This record gives sequence, C-alpha cells and structure tokens, in this order.
Amino acid sequence: MSQQNAHTATTTTRRSLAAARSEGYFDRQKTSAHQLPSAETFTLNIVRGVLEVLAGVREVDQLARWLSEDVYRTVVVRANLAARARSARGMPAPRATHIIQSVHLSSPADHVVEATVTAATRLRTRAVALRLEGLDGRWRVTSLGLL
Repeated sequence: MSQQNAHTATTTTRRSLAAARSEGYFDRQKTSAHQLPSAETFTLNIVRGVLEVLAGVREVDQLARWLSEDVYRTVVVRANLAARARSARGMPAPRATHIIQSVHLSSPADHVVEATVTAATRLRTRAVALRLEGLDGRWRVTSLGLL
C-alpha cells in the first residue's frame, strides 16, 4: 500500500469515528427517572390531554412536545376521525370531565415507565396503556394504546 493510500485510509477512518461519536452525541439522550418529574403526575396529565384532544376540546399540537412522532401521528389521525364522526352526526365537541379511576405504573428500566390508566365519563369508560421514556431531560410518550 502506498503512503498516499495509507494516509487516505487513516484519515477516512478517523472521520468515520468522529462522525459516529457525534451522531451518538446528537441522538436522543436517555434521562434517569430520578432526574425527571413524577411519572404518575405526568401520566395523569398526558392521559387527560389525549382524551381532550380526542373529544375535540384541545389541539393535539399542545401535546406534541411530549409525544414521539409515531404517537403524535396516531393521535392526529384518531382526533380527525373523531371530529369527522361528530360532524357527520351534527354533534358539538363534548365538554365531559374525565375522572381517572386507576393508575398502575411499572418500571422495566431506569428511564422507562409503563402505565395503564382507567378513565371514565358519565357515559363511557376508557383504558389507556402508555410507555414513557426519559429522553433529553423530559418524559416522552413513545407508545400509546387507547380502548
């Protein structure tokens, strides 16, 4: 191998290592649950917010900061479907108050909390399952299931 090729290969390798380090640096950083606010309080607030979005009394953009991209898109689609259904029936957005009946939290890892919540209105009871991850110094909802 010539000196020129050896120098080029070494320079390329160094750049690759530097790029790999910087990609990790700029990726989402895990945050310990001990450095974050109460997971239970966050869960209660985010579930109320999602239920209000689906009811049509809150904009989903207000929750975007705490939702992953996939969860955000899912909530937007469900909110649009709910709005169309209300519009087709000529119903206004209900101002029902959701009463949280139960909250169960488990933590499979230091920066992860999985929660199930049961919320009820006068007419309907809903179950919500979600996964919170401590990322970049705040809780983010990375998975959401709503029955």
